[in-house]
Parts: sequence; C-alpha cells; structure tokens
Amino acid sequence: MGRVQKENKCVYSLTSKEKMKEKKVVVNDKMQHNYVYILSESMGKNFDPRFKPELTPRQMLSLGVFGGRYMRDCKKEFPKDWFKDAKLFKEGVPGHDKNLNYYKVDASQPLSVWREKGWIYEEDPRGWFQWYCRYFTGRRCKEDERQIKRWIAMKRHIAQIKKNCKKGDYNCRLKQRQAVLHWAYDSRKI
Repeated sequence: MGRVQKENKCVYSLTSKEKMKEKKVVVNDKMQHNYVYILSESMGKNFDPRFKPELTPRQMLSLGVFGGRYMRDCKKEFPKDWFKDAKLFKEGVPGHDKNLNYYKVDASQPLSVWREKGWIYEEDPRGWFQWYCRYFTGRRCKEDERQIKRWIAMKRHIAQIKKNCKKGDYNCRLKQRQAVLHWAYDSRKI
C-alpha cells in the first residue's frame, strides 16, 4: 500500500516504486511564488484513459496558441525543447498577437472572465493549459477529474465544425478551430 503525499492541494497515492522516481518542482514566476508540486508519473505517460489529447504542449506552442501570451515567464518550469519553436509574444510587453495563433484569429477570453466563471483552479492560475502542461509532465491531483471533464466537453465544438464545414475547409469556423486547438485537439485534421 502506498502512502499519501500532499503538496499544496494536489494529493495522490505513491507506491514505494513511484516514490523512487518522484521529482519536486518549485515554481517562481509572475503568478506563483514558491509553489511546490510533485511529478509522480513519467512525462507524457499514464494519462487517465478518458483523456487522449491529440497534441502535446510543445506541439501546441509551436503551432501557435493563446496569441503567444501564454507561458512566457514559465520557461524554467517546463522542458526547454517546448520553447524551441514556440510562437510567443514579446516578454515584458502586455497583450498578445492573434497573428501568432495558428488560424490568425483571437479565440480566447481574458483571464478575468475565466476567474469570474470559476474555471481557474487556484494552483493553476493560468487555467486549463497550465494544468495540461503540469499533467503532461507528470503531476497528478484531484483537479485532474474536473479538467478532464472540461476537455471532454470541448468535443461539442468539434461536432459543430464537422457539421457545418466541409472536410479540409480550414477557413470555416476559424475561431472554433483555434479554440479546440487551445484544448489539444488537432483541428487541422477536421
């Protein structure tokens, strides 16, 4: 039987075998100071069976998501190769650039709206994509269930694209295509 490990509110069970490979991550960026979490799974492995993202965080960043605003000050937390070809807006400059998005449209709501709607988990103050990046690298916590359900709910947008657009018509429903790309669905295949 494993012991229960708690870092902030991310709680999970670790067996003695898993304990040997756990890694502590300390985050210090513009939105979090001395936030600590544990990586209990190997990167990109052992996902919940319902959660099958079509794109990795690295692929998303290189395709162009969130107007390049996301993750500019988080580079120390994640693998360097994620940022090699990332389309990022200039650091230190407020705003974003929709032209950095794959479909060249603005398909995001401001962080203030996310907070107002209760979509933000306090340990992932940047939202779903930050949760996904941490999940991908191996963090597991109680928030996973809610975020996976939110990811599954995005399939309704894929259904709308399929219903209203001819296959391969990448100019049809650009905002929805960009939005599903933000959720690790590869809208280039729809």
